[in-house]
Amino acid sequence: MARLFFDSDRRKLRFFDWTSFVILLILSCTSLFFVFSATQISIASISCSSFFIKQLFGVISGFGIFFLAFFFDYRTLQKWGTVGYYVTIILLIFTLVKGSVGMGAQRWVNLGFIKFQPSELAKLFFPAFFATSVASDETGELKHRSFIPVFFVLGLSVVLILKQPDLGTALLVLFSGILLLWLANIGRPFFIALFIVSAISAPIAWHNLKPYQKNRIIVFLGGGTSRKERYQIEQSQIAIGSGGFWGKGFLQGTQTRLNFLPESRTDFIFSVICEELGFVGAALVIFLFGLLFLRLVIQIAFINNISAQLLAIGLLTPLIFSTVINICMVLGLLPTVGIPLPFISYGITHLWIGFASLGWCINIIARASIIP
Repeated sequence: MARLFFDSDRRKLRFFDWTSFVILLILSCTSLFFVFSATQISIASISCSSFFIKQLFGVISGFGIFFLAFFFDYRTLQKWGTVGYYVTIILLIFTLVKGSVGMGAQRWVNLGFIKFQPSELAKLFFPAFFATSVASDETGELKHRSFIPVFFVLGLSVVLILKQPDLGTALLVLFSGILLLWLANIGRPFFIALFIVSAISAPIAWHNLKPYQKNRIIVFLGGGTSRKERYQIEQSQIAIGSGGFWGKGFLQGTQTRLNFLPESRTDFIFSVICEELGFVGAALVIFLFGLLFLRLVIQIAFINNISAQLLAIGLLTPLIFSTVINICMVLGLLPTVGIPLPFISYGITHLWIGFASLGWCINIIARASIIP
């Protein structure tokens, strides 16, 4: 029975990407250190907060998910993922009707023992749905007639996520979907039409944004006051700048210790890293992310099967976008949109999705190495 689900070809282990795994391990340890630091109220009485314990559980279980995603037959996962995407759309509709409310948004499904965001599942399952819909796994040929229903389903997902509201995740799903359409050679006329429609509908989109979302864009453009709208980004920039070249030292960040920096364990954890480890530590984290993503993109480029290639890049793309957007966001180079830093920010749902995506992606690359 297990052979129906797991890849029984032991040669795949020879092509396991140990370099990417070590980078993931370092990033995960970084997460634990700085979630621990960001949730310490007093240095005099150091103790493990509930956030740290949950993050530790998320990381340990995340590695279990990573290896499950690697050892499963990726083609079986693709079939399940396609079905899972339809289930995700149903869950997104359910979230709008009876979802759990937190921080002014209705994004969670509460199972009693755990709460999770169905929008995170969209990042994991959409690539499987896309690859199944537009490409044949057997022949490796594109099915061009399937682009219209795929775009419709993508649009429906984005709208449902926006209604929660969750602008950050909606943009991630949208950008990832558009990139996949471009890689699948949908054609230039489609993107010209999409640009025209986007430009025409921009005023309507602005009108439908929540007040706090409008404020974030206004702040990015230089508006707002330091004590209200600009407070979060200015405190982040103060934390980053005060770290200097070498940083203040682990557990020595004053912006975090004195509670000046909001969301320090989640969206703005990179600011904590910059304050405590300085330019050197921040550059090292960016280097590790860059090395991980560049290495995987290069390997994906050599996959001959177009269906597997689209699936792999679709799994990796949200992680790349999330990393770039989060780091630019805390630096003030992009508006604040509430996107966590993959494998580092506090939060079990996005951790699990990140581990699953990376394990699945490395699975596809290893399998392609066996059968070029």
